[in-house]
Amino acid sequence: MDLLGDRVLELGPKPDASGPYRNFKLTRDEDGVAWLLFDRAGASANTLSGDLIEELDKVLAELEGARPTGLVVRSAKTSGFIAGADVNEFRGATDANAVETEIGRAHAVIDRMEALRIPTVAVIHGFCLGGGLEVALACQMRIAIDDARFGFPEVMLGLHPGLGGTVRFTDLVNPMQAMTLMLTGKTIDARKARSLGLVDAVTQERHVRGAVKDAVSGRLKRAKPGLLNTVLNLGPVRGLLASRMRAEAAKAAPEVHYPAPYALIDLWEKHGGDKPAMLNAEKASFARLMVTPTAQNLIRVFFLREQMKKLAGTGNKIQHVHVIGAGAMGGDIAAWCAGQDMRVTLADMKAEPIAGAIKRASELFGKILHKKTDVRDALDRLMPDMQAEGVRNADLIIEAVPEKLELKQKVYAGLEPVMKPGAILATNTSSIPLQDLRTTLQRPERLLGLHFFNPVSRLQLVEVVSHDATDPQLLKQALAFVGAIDRLPLPVKSSPGFLVNRALTPYMLEAMVMLDEKVDKSVIDAAARKFGMPMGPIELADQVGLDICLDVGDMLRSKFGDQLPPTPAWLREKVARGELGRKTGKGFYIWKDGKADTTAASPSTSEPSAEMIDRLMLPMSNVCVAALREGIVDNADVVDGAVIFGTGYAPFRGGPLNYARSRGVENVVSTLRALTEKFGGRFTPDAGWENFR
Repeated sequence: MDLLGDRVLELGPKPDASGPYRNFKLTRDEDGVAWLLFDRAGASANTLSGDLIEELDKVLAELEGARPTGLVVRSAKTSGFIAGADVNEFRGATDANAVETEIGRAHAVIDRMEALRIPTVAVIHGFCLGGGLEVALACQMRIAIDDARFGFPEVMLGLHPGLGGTVRFTDLVNPMQAMTLMLTGKTIDARKARSLGLVDAVTQERHVRGAVKDAVSGRLKRAKPGLLNTVLNLGPVRGLLASRMRAEAAKAAPEVHYPAPYALIDLWEKHGGDKPAMLNAEKASFARLMVTPTAQNLIRVFFLREQMKKLAGTGNKIQHVHVIGAGAMGGDIAAWCAGQDMRVTLADMKAEPIAGAIKRASELFGKILHKKTDVRDALDRLMPDMQAEGVRNADLIIEAVPEKLELKQKVYAGLEPVMKPGAILATNTSSIPLQDLRTTLQRPERLLGLHFFNPVSRLQLVEVVSHDATDPQLLKQALAFVGAIDRLPLPVKSSPGFLVNRALTPYMLEAMVMLDEKVDKSVIDAAARKFGMPMGPIELADQVGLDICLDVGDMLRSKFGDQLPPTPAWLREKVARGELGRKTGKGFYIWKDGKADTTAASPSTSEPSAEMIDRLMLPMSNVCVAALREGIVDNADVVDGAVIFGTGYAPFRGGPLNYARSRGVENVVSTLRALTEKFGGRFTPDAGWENFR
């Protein structure tokens, strides 16, 4: 029976749409097995909200009285089983006791499901995440459809599982593997879940009824914890493993910034193997984490991402992308688009850059695509195009040649006569205003900016840049394209540096000034990491390319003058020598296999000061306020999202404007004034602070 339009699910008897429950459909098949379908009202995906949990309690009470021969738990949504908790209900939590009371009620319902005295089977398709996986773990058996994916992403919100998942997962699965999945938030596919013992069987949709009959009758061979699980859950072993886990966690994030991984490790170390004690401790630990600034800011970031996804709109019309320039950015943009089902032609003056881009693409596809056939298909979609024949048929042309105005305009002169009607001409410029680029175009309305960030596969933001003559329909198409390739669009008006590079440049140039002051590079980078940045500005400059940093700095200084730190003469000399950073193997650091060799830095005994951190970080907030005041971007929340997703700005801070609010606008302004007195006009507070709250 086709209950879901484009997907046929073997759901047992046809649900009665007029049943007593708002979020569930409960039926019984000819064998007396109850089929409980999660179908949250008014939503495209199932999430666990307070009202849904409350209604589930009533369903379980009915099942306890009816005593069917078994229970099958499924989702009626095409999107998957259950995508986790309703994160809306986490926002603004300030009272840990109130959170613990609420989570206690939900615990009682999940415990009630686990205690049913009949065979219980979760049949899982699509995403089964967070609270959804905790519901599945409360069932005695789990059958996965081959498209299922499992994970506990709570750590991304500054939390750990809170509905018994920490206990049930580490009891069922090798606790080292279970803890790793919870600590990283990674997802696994159905086959991996079967190999771990998380699911008992993997099947295809057409075989679900047979698999359910085997499960209910006892014929299904169930995955059971082995002796190793018991040994690893013993107290002394837990202590040893917990120490190792903390050391690994510290490499990724310090406890002061991200307490959730450490709270999870503590929970398992102290209570693993004692189910009642760990269940009880989990509730209290979850509640404490929920009210931390880290969790509330990461929850905010979750909603910023959702808000920016909506900016993409719908109805993508771009099918064929032509990329000009197969260097580090152009090649990686082409690869990413091909990996997202776009047909891509990649042009360059020489064959070597294209060959390098194809090699990098193959490595990327091997990491992000799960099947060999998908890797092959993606490579087939990425076509070398030395003769630039793809221009004629492309819906979108992305220019990614070096940051030279004359060079870009020369490229446009060759493109424009050949482009098909309705095609978009996009530049990946990181700093040149579109008003300058368009001056030689016959059809300037077709020009807009699509500014990707390096590395393309990891940074989610794309600035979609318009000028005052951009065709609104083409701008709308560009936004939809960005959404279609699984990136987050930031609509931004053309201005030197747009938003993100304008905010990032003073951060990186101030680091150069500190080097000029003979501050050790390791101390400068440590200052940024102490604030919570994923890497320091010196290492980031190497990553981006010192030549690009120099070009962007020069471009912005021509517009903003003494609002930016001066560029030291030795930086120009370094670039002239070809010491450009990662791409040449040497910049401020020596680079090996794509990573900076920070061990070669001279050891320093000095700690970064609070003033040093303010010198690096506060100009970013200052620039963001200026961009808002100037109308470059019109939404403060989107500004925060853009800087987080485009630069990796410490997510637990909630963005540079949210950080200013949290610290206090008056404090930020007075600190900037003090820095102005000491170091000069580049720290002058922007006039926009007067109206910012």
